[in-house]
Amino acid sequence: MSKSATQKTSTSKKSESFSFDMSDIENLIALLRDSGINEIELAEGERSIRLRKDPTPVVQAMTQPTMAPVATAAAPAPTAEAPKAEAAKPAEAAKPAGKTLNAPMVGTFYSAPSPDADAFVSVGDKVKKGQTLCIIEAMKTMNQIEAEFDGTITEILIEDGTPVEYGEPLFALS
Repeated sequence: MSKSATQKTSTSKKSESFSFDMSDIENLIALLRDSGINEIELAEGERSIRLRKDPTPVVQAMTQPTMAPVATAAAPAPTAEAPKAEAAKPAEAAKPAGKTLNAPMVGTFYSAPSPDADAFVSVGDKVKKGQTLCIIEAMKTMNQIEAEFDGTITEILIEDGTPVEYGEPLFALS
């Protein structure tokens, strides 16, 4: 405990006899607890009493255990044809034909205004600019997503109730 954080109160009574009874000690404890005082010390001659509270709370810092890198045996090198075939599949799925309407925010995609209602749009529907196509729920707020241009829905790229990322394609339009 530093001296600057400690406040001391000393009293000495020359004319009166100095004695401690339990009610005095209880009053000192209450004073210590209810005030900004961290330490009380009373002394007279050979008799003294000191009450101190610890003003600094005990804080234990938790550290995240770190994992040491683990050496693993090298996997056999794949053939040159396998990575090309696997890389072609995501590219095909990511590039729908025509224009796409992308998610303007992160959230959960809903194709209808409520679970028992019909979807806003379905494949083959003609849509006009400003028409509501879906809802994206973000932070408990339902945001209506509107068409940015006229067109025909050729594909709905996201399933109802699926989380979406910013910029993720939602609809393909022609």
